[in-house]
This record gives sequence, C-alpha cells and structure tokens, in this order.
Amino acid sequence: MHRVLSLVATVVLAATPVLSDPTSWNREWPETDFSKKNIENWGEIQSGGPPRDGIPAINAPEFHKATLETELQPNEPVMTVAISGESERAYPIRYLIWHEIVNDTIGGVPVAVTFCPLCNSGVTFDRRTKHGVLTFGVSGKLRNSDMVMFDRETESWWQQAVGIAIVGDLTGTELAMIPGWMESWNQFKTRNQDSGLVMKAPAQRRPYGRNPYQGYDSSARPFLYNGEMPPHGISPVARVVRVGDRAWPVARVRESGGINEAGVRISWESGQASALDTGEIARGRDVGSIRVRDAQGSDVVHDVMFAFAFHAFWPNGHWMIAP
Repeated sequence: MHRVLSLVATVVLAATPVLSDPTSWNREWPETDFSKKNIENWGEIQSGGPPRDGIPAINAPEFHKATLETELQPNEPVMTVAISGESERAYPIRYLIWHEIVNDTIGGVPVAVTFCPLCNSGVTFDRRTKHGVLTFGVSGKLRNSDMVMFDRETESWWQQAVGIAIVGDLTGTELAMIPGWMESWNQFKTRNQDSGLVMKAPAQRRPYGRNPYQGYDSSARPFLYNGEMPPHGISPVARVVRVGDRAWPVARVRESGGINEAGVRISWESGQASALDTGEIARGRDVGSIRVRDAQGSDVVHDVMFAFAFHAFWPNGHWMIAP
C-alpha cells in the first residue's frame, strides 16, 4: 500500500481489526436483528475504520446536462446507468470514491449506485424489494474487503458485491442488479451531447478529484483480506470482468481486441483513467472501458472488479483465462 492522501482513507487503511461480535455492535445498531445471518461466523466482518455513516451516502443527487459540466477531465471514470426511456446518467467516480453509495430515482425506478474502492466493484441495484423500497448507507464494516451496506428501513446489512442481505431481518433477500458500466467522461459526453445528465458535486467538504487510495490497485495484498488469493497466478488486484459466476481478465479482453463467448460480447476501449492509481484521479494510468452486451446488443449486468473479490464471493466461479 502506498501513500494515503486523506483523513478518511487514513482512518480506513490504518484501521486495526476490532472485536467482531454483535455484543460490541448493539449500541451502534440497536435495530439490527443479529439473531439472523447467513454467514458462517462473525469474524468474517471487520471494522474498516469509519463508523456507521462515517462515509456518507448521497440521497436525491442533483444533475445537470453534460454540456454544462466543467470540472471533470476527459479521462475521469464515471458510472453510467441507462434505463429505457430516460436520459443516460453519469455518476462520477470522483464523488463515489468518497461516498460509495448514491440513492437515486430514474424514471420512477429507485436505484442505488454503489462503488467499493477496495474491491473496485461498481454495481447499480434496484432498491425495490418485496419488503418495500430501501434506502442504503455505508455501515463502516467490511467482509472480504468489500463494503457492507445497510438499509435504513430495517438496519439489515448487505454485501455490496453480490447485493444480498447477510445480517438482520432481511437476511437472504437479494437485490436486482441494473445494467450499467464504467467509462470515461469523454466517452459518456461524446455519446450523450444533447441528452446526457451528470451528477453535480455533492454539498460536502471533500477534495473531489483526488484519490485517497493512492497506489491501491498495484498493492501486493488487499486491505483487511485474509482469504485465498486468485488462481492461475492472477494478481489479487488485477481487474476482471464478472458476468454471473464467470470472470474474464481485462488484460485478456484488451489483448484480444474484444471477446465473444459464453453468450456475451465484451469490448474494451482505451481512455479511462484508473481511479485507484495516482493521487489525482485524472492522472491515473489508462485501464480502458469495458462494455458487455448480449447477442441482441442489449447491455448485460456485469462488474469490473478485482480478482481477489471475485474469488472470495464466487469461490467456485469459472475463470475465463483462454478461449
């Protein structure tokens, strides 16, 4: 792990594990039903440093037209969400890296746009469940170095990478994932010059545009991760494209000029900076943008995450190393 540039990240990355036991959590989580869980033992959950809401989620974000945006650099990454009949929306990683969750509504669909920097996992969820519409926050807890979210309605805890409740009343409930992708601001803006919307800067005091996890995606070992390392000699922080329980190394996609197999077409385009490389996001090395579509050209739910996280949550998953 290299230098850390912010107070928040200093707390996160310098944290020491504390007791993983509901008796130590009851005061902070009085409404969470710890008698219900679907994890093997409490030791899987560790404090990441910040307390509940220490990393503040964004609710009801404001947007403006892409043509009015002046702060973003062309190669900065954004999470794009496209819902049929609605303008595409870009959620800049310069904001998500500090807030991790954005609760929004697009065309009547309540969504949670999430980004876990420690896993490089960016997934958008439908917030509607059979238990009602949920609003998510950041718990401050980690499992396999991945963010544990919580819903404010029942205070159940959710695993961000998989969208499943792991503790509390809603244990076992699974959120539906919405197709989205990460791309450069320039790629989004070029495609959406007339209709695209981009999230405005939150009304928070944060050094937006800075990366508080400098050098993280070239570190030897992920933070607070004690699980198995990926097979096939893959670096734990190598990016992989996850579709279901399959993972394609991004390096293979890039070197192949795109891949068409297992029912999906995966493309790679240069121009997107890594948000987890240098101290300034826009100066990060080019990691390119991934898009996944089916045979009909429709976008497919996927995640571009670190290899260790795929192996942790899909231990029996399929590694698409070669044709």
